[in-house]
Amino acid sequence: MAAKAEQELRASILELVREYYSVAHQHKRFVPGKSRVNYSGRVYDHEEMTNLADAALDFWLTLGPYGERLEAKMQAFFGSRDFVLVNSGSSANLLMVSAICSPELDQLLGGTDKRRLRPGDEIITPAVTFPTTLTPIVQNRMVPVFVDCEIGTYNINPRLIEGAIGPHTRAIVLPHTLGIPAAMDSVMDIASRHGLWVLEDSCDALGATFDGKLAGTFGDLASLSFYPAHQMTTGEGGGIVINHPRLKKTVRSLRDWGRDCWCDPGKSDTCGKRFCWELGELPAGYDHKYIYSNLGYNLKPTDLQAAIGLAQIGKVPGFVEARRRNFRRLHEGLLPLNDHLILPTIDPRANPSPFGFPITVRDGIDRRMVVQKLEAANIETRLVFGGNIVRQPGFLNIEHRVHGTLEQSDTIMRSTFFVGVYPGLTTEMIDYVIDVMTNIFQDSNIRREQVGAIR
Repeated sequence: MAAKAEQELRASILELVREYYSVAHQHKRFVPGKSRVNYSGRVYDHEEMTNLADAALDFWLTLGPYGERLEAKMQAFFGSRDFVLVNSGSSANLLMVSAICSPELDQLLGGTDKRRLRPGDEIITPAVTFPTTLTPIVQNRMVPVFVDCEIGTYNINPRLIEGAIGPHTRAIVLPHTLGIPAAMDSVMDIASRHGLWVLEDSCDALGATFDGKLAGTFGDLASLSFYPAHQMTTGEGGGIVINHPRLKKTVRSLRDWGRDCWCDPGKSDTCGKRFCWELGELPAGYDHKYIYSNLGYNLKPTDLQAAIGLAQIGKVPGFVEARRRNFRRLHEGLLPLNDHLILPTIDPRANPSPFGFPITVRDGIDRRMVVQKLEAANIETRLVFGGNIVRQPGFLNIEHRVHGTLEQSDTIMRSTFFVGVYPGLTTEMIDYVIDVMTNIFQDSNIRREQVGAIR
């Protein structure tokens, strides 16, 4: 009787949550010029809210049953060796780099053509990047080698990568900027011939494909972010796509305090020899649950977050198609402004999952004035993350190497911004953005001298 009463009460609570969503979370009518056209936002319905309430009623709190289900769904989505949930995309990047630096890889990798990275080894990465794509390289005492990016794709210039390889180069870490896939055929060919690790920062690119293959499935590891600005959200959160079979244990160890034990939460003796291990300089039989083979962290999300993600992952195809639709509409609507703007360039083999719509103003156009006019019209804008990250105050004194010039990265830093394409934007909102942009370029005051800008 108690179990039946519990089930009925739970069903009643979840039904009330569905009703609450329909009353309290209705979309407001868009009023041009008054309503905010955000660059990103949460897109959800009663399913996310009922999952969240259901997980709260279980009161598991730490990563648990919902987490297991979401990891399985994400692994199936990518067809990967494994998928590991973490508490942010930044943590995912940290774990990726830390994993290929782990001393335990000396045993795990065997006779492969790759080896673990050591302090002083070089990692090729684009100059236009997000700070937490770069920071793990620096924190692990590797040397980033910066390569210029391309205006239009805003990704690393694939024609420059091979020339950047030196005797100490061991890996390539590259983001798919704003959801536009990098030229992964060139990247993987170079990596294969030189025995380099490839880590994909796919935080902006869930659902994007290159030559029919999902971004995040090319490299050894790939990161995702589930922050609300991205293609799906758990609030805070992220994950790692594991494609290299020998990295599964290391990534999970690093996420879970660095422990050697691989028991799931609530389990105590999966290996059947919990008190039989002899590792390091520990006494024989030391409890395996408290043996640490890596310098790890606790970077797990909660089961509450995983419950939201489980509802979101089923909606990703629709979310991605909405982003593509908004992207195409902006591209078509802004084509008449081609004398003033450089619009995105997409490789015919690439099918982006757009995070935003990047725009580079041409020579003589004042980006700051354009951005200020858009913001005054209640259209939210963002720059392309750190621009040329080498110019950022927090990175001025890091050890690094620059291959060639960073001319286009500097232009992106000075002249590029993006507006939103996320699924919460309606056709009316996108058309309003096009109208405002068109009106802006009827104003001669937006022009100025800009030394070194692209023509």
